[in-house]
Formats: sequence, C-alpha cells, structure tokens
Amino acid sequence: QVQLVESGGGLAQPGAALTLSCVATGDIFAVGIMAWYRQAPGKERELVASIRRGGTTNYADSVKGRLTISRNTANNTVYLQMNALKSEDTAIYYCTTDTIRVKNCDFYYDQWGQGTQVTVSS
Repeated sequence: QVQLVESGGGLAQPGAALTLSCVATGDIFAVGIMAWYRQAPGKERELVASIRRGGTTNYADSVKGRLTISRNTANNTVYLQMNALKSEDTAIYYCTTDTIRVKNCDFYYDQWGQGTQVTVSS
C-alpha cells in the first residue's frame, strides 16, 4: 500500500509565496516521475510541473519563472515552490507519480494524492 500525502496549501495574497510538499509513503524502493497538477473551479485538471528522478523538469507555460518543482529522491518527496502568486493560481493542487516500486518488487502506477487547496485572494 502506497500513498501520496500533500501539505502546504492555504490562503495567500497576490504576490505572496507558498510551498507545497508531497511525500510518498509505504515500503518504497523507488519513485519515478513526480508531478503537480491543478484543477481550478469549472476547469479541467492541468499539468503544472513534473520532475524526473534525474532532475529534468517540465513546466506549463503559465507558471514558468514563478513556480519551481524540486524533489528529494532519498525521502520520496516532491515540492512546488510558488512565488508571485496570482488569483489564477487558485486551484486544488494534486501530487502524482507515474510509478512507485515497493521493496517486494511490486509496482504501483498512476498514484494521486488527495489534493491541497491553494486560494490566492486579497
């Protein structure tokens, strides 16, 4: 059994910063690509950023230069540093992985966290 647990969401003013964290829990051997998606009210879920085990990152054009994804592979944790927040960043943010290998050699695919709410408002 594996889980992704997000934290760090909340209410922030425009221009402020927030850092989201997501840790993969369980008897984990390795985690593959980790990513953040978000879903704003009335909109489809969209990719925000992703990061491979080797550190290669990918960002949505709308967040380049403001949001930074990073990971601690040893701790199976991914972060999303969010700077210069805008009202359009308001959404539920979800952490996801493509593959988790556990120590008994089983694999878990396409795991999602429960989401954390980010609200940007003055």
